[in-house]
Amino acid sequence: MRVGICGATIGSLCLSPPSRTGWRLGEKRASERWERDYLAWALADFSGYLAADELYDGPFCILSIVDNRTFKRLFFQVLDHAPAHEDMIAFFGRFQNLLQARQLTVQGITTDGSALYPAAIQAVWGDLPHQICQFHILHDLNQAILRAVAQVRKQLVTQQPKLGRGRPKSSQRKRVQKRQRVQQKISDLFEHRYLFVQHHLTDAERATLQHITRGLPHLRVLRQIMDEIYRLFDRRCHTATALAKLNETKKIMHF
Repeated sequence: MRVGICGATIGSLCLSPPSRTGWRLGEKRASERWERDYLAWALADFSGYLAADELYDGPFCILSIVDNRTFKRLFFQVLDHAPAHEDMIAFFGRFQNLLQARQLTVQGITTDGSALYPAAIQAVWGDLPHQICQFHILHDLNQAILRAVAQVRKQLVTQQPKLGRGRPKSSQRKRVQKRQRVQQKISDLFEHRYLFVQHHLTDAERATLQHITRGLPHLRVLRQIMDEIYRLFDRRCHTATALAKLNETKKIMHF
C-alpha cells in the first residue's frame, strides 16, 4: 500500500459482505412497474380534458400531455428531432391505447395553436372539440398590437419635416417645432408602448395613454380592442355574455 493519502478504502468496521442493493438499476422491469403505478395514480381522477404541448431544448423536443383539470402529466415522449405529423399521430395513438385499456374517453383538448395538432387530433380522435390556449391567444394578440404601434411610429418618422444641416434659420421655426413635436410623439409611443397591452391600467396610466395618442384615434381603438379581449377571457363571464362581448369586439375591429 502506498504511503500517504491515496483515496482508497483500507478497512471496514462491518464484518458482513457489502450490500448489493442499489448496485444495478431496475432496468426495464422497474421502469414498466413505475410507469404502471404512475399512470394508475394520474388517471385515477381523469377529467377527460387534455392539454398538449411541445418544448424544444436544442436538438431535442419534449412532447407532453397534461390533464387540463387536475394538472397531472399523463404522457410524454422525447424526440431527437423536430416533430412531424407522423410523430404526433403516433404519440397521440399510443396515449389513446392506454386510455382505451382503462375504458377512458377524451372529451376535449387544448393546444398552443401549432399546425402540428389539428391533423393528428383528427386522425386519432376524429371531431374532438379543440381549443387554443388562452395564454397563446393573448400573447399573439399582444404581439400584433405592439407591431401595429411600431408601424405607426415608422409612419410618423416619414412625416417629420426635413431640415438642412447646421443651425436652422428663423424662417424654418415652424418646421423645427413640428419636427420636435413629432419626435416627442415617437419617443412617447416607444416609451409607453406597454400601455396598449397591459391588462389593468391606473387612472394615471389611462391619462398618459390619452395624451400620447392625441391626434391618433386609430391607436385608441387598439386599446379598446385589448380591453374587450381581456373582458372576454374573464373567468366570471358566462358563455352567453362571452359571445356578446366577442360580437362587440368584432364591431370595434371592423371600425
